[in-house]
Amino acid sequence: MSVRNVLVPSPARILKSEDMTDIEKHIELEILDKEFAKRFVYKPGQFVEVGVMGVGEAPISICAARKKEDLLELCVRKVGRVTNAIHRLKPGDILWIRGPYGNGFPMENMEGSNLLLVAGGLGIAPLRGVLQYALTNREKYGTITVMYGIRCYTAMLWRDEFLQLFYEGDKNNVEFFLSYEDPSDKQCYELQCERSDRCMSGVVTKLFELKEVKPENTYAVICGPPIMYKFVVQELMKRNFDPRKIYMTLERRMKCGLGKCGHCIVGSGRNMKFVCKDGPVFTYWDALMTKGMI
Repeated sequence: MSVRNVLVPSPARILKSEDMTDIEKHIELEILDKEFAKRFVYKPGQFVEVGVMGVGEAPISICAARKKEDLLELCVRKVGRVTNAIHRLKPGDILWIRGPYGNGFPMENMEGSNLLLVAGGLGIAPLRGVLQYALTNREKYGTITVMYGIRCYTAMLWRDEFLQLFYEGDKNNVEFFLSYEDPSDKQCYELQCERSDRCMSGVVTKLFELKEVKPENTYAVICGPPIMYKFVVQELMKRNFDPRKIYMTLERRMKCGLGKCGHCIVGSGRNMKFVCKDGPVFTYWDALMTKGMI
């Protein structure tokens, strides 16, 4: 029996490519190789290597829970040569994918518990998969609390989707909180006037003033800019969270996906980790044991 080379990419056709902001696109792909699609089983938090022929490839987080075996959703921020090339592609064009890579969030371990999702900016992309998975399997989880920090209204990703949760999430035991950093933003100020119990100006950790978060039977899941982790973790530790029940994804450190290039190494000696292979999802306990992880 022949073994498939994991370094060989598989073609995927762009079905939909939508601008969410000036620099972020939501891209929906159809995996063309049906045998590859059947094997392409992933968890929220995993990522793929996305390639543009003749340009290169880049690691991109999967931004949705698995719904159909041949469909894949990505959020691509325009930050470099490869992602700029992806942004120029149109529906019908072909991308090449490898993966899925990484360990993902242990959704099974969190069953029967409340979920606290804390995201900043683009960090909402991998956490959207966690949220979708939990909503699809709603009976397996308790209260779902989402804290989403944005710069301004126009920078909010999946705006319609999340505003629906902001207004109507309580019907499904979902509490959606929003913070915004630009105090002059008119649209966000109006949201705050409508729901001052769910929206406020400031960084995402300010939202802990609106929500009493208890550590009992709760898992915290975090993703955002590197500086955000320190302050979110501080808030959680003030509330006596178990470091083993705080999950974070270090997606910004991902590179080759196979632990070959060495770009994502953190720690040293016995505590050395490859973020792309051993992560990108780690617990805060892992971070305490691994120098330089956060």
